[in-house]
Amino acid sequence: METTFSYSLEGQETKRLLFRRITEHDFEIWLEFCKYPDSLKYIFSQEQLKVEDPIERCRMWFNKVFHRYENGLGGMNALVDKQTGEFVGQCGLLIQTIDDIEELEIGYSIMPSYRGKGFASEAANRCKEFAFENDYTTSLISVIVPENLDSIKVAMNNGMKLSKTTISNGDLVNIYRVNKP
Repeated sequence: METTFSYSLEGQETKRLLFRRITEHDFEIWLEFCKYPDSLKYIFSQEQLKVEDPIERCRMWFNKVFHRYENGLGGMNALVDKQTGEFVGQCGLLIQTIDDIEELEIGYSIMPSYRGKGFASEAANRCKEFAFENDYTTSLISVIVPENLDSIKVAMNNGMKLSKTTISNGDLVNIYRVNKP
């Protein structure tokens, strides 16, 4: 079944990465991500973290990805290393409602073995360029748990600055923002 995927970067690329739609075939690879509690503590709400089974956590994530695809709420794209063909992580443009305002977010999650190599910054920057090139919005946000120093670094590398601190899904989060030039 073909679904609408608003804000898809499918077919886009960077120096090292290809963007494509996430499929059920990616489940087993993403399951490895879901086995690392440190990965999940920044992308799952406190309520979601109560689910201890990695398979159930992975299914929750995939259900959310496909729900976004099917309902025009943006979505994550699979990131594939152009040189090796390996799955590096996920990144995309997501519609979020923060403090009753609908905004476009750059979201990113990188597999543990690929962290610290600039992939998140590279992918997030392409998302920013793509959103502004296509006039999707005049500003973009990233919603980041204050303790997630690696994601804060990615946001700052992408030209974002701390805009505010608020509560989202019951969790304290920082909103980083970049405006269209």
